[in-house]
Amino acid sequence: QVQFVESGGGLVQPGGSLRLSCAASGSIFSIYAMGWYRQAPGKQRELVARITSGGSTNYADSVKGRFTISRDNAKKTVYLQMNSLKPEDTAVYYCNYGSGSFGSWGQGTQVTVSS
Repeated sequence: QVQFVESGGGLVQPGGSLRLSCAASGSIFSIYAMGWYRQAPGKQRELVARITSGGSTNYADSVKGRFTISRDNAKKTVYLQMNSLKPEDTAVYYCNYGSGSFGSWGQGTQVTVSS
């Protein structure tokens, strides 16, 4: 059973940066597309960024040009570099598969953008 453990969140001022990490275990990580998702209070969980097994990426319009997803297959880890953060980026961020059925959701990592 795959497990995802997210880390790297925190409190940051508008315009700041954070780098999130997600470590996966119990799976053949490299063959799967992976995604970063977020859920803000009172809103549905949404896909923020996705990376295929071959390294192709796509992003939600709201984060395009500010966020960068990457992966290290040897470490079974996917990253999300977030720059130029805005208050509307405040949410709990999760990682999971980027296509097909989801695995179990981890606890997520809280990102709060506030002055």
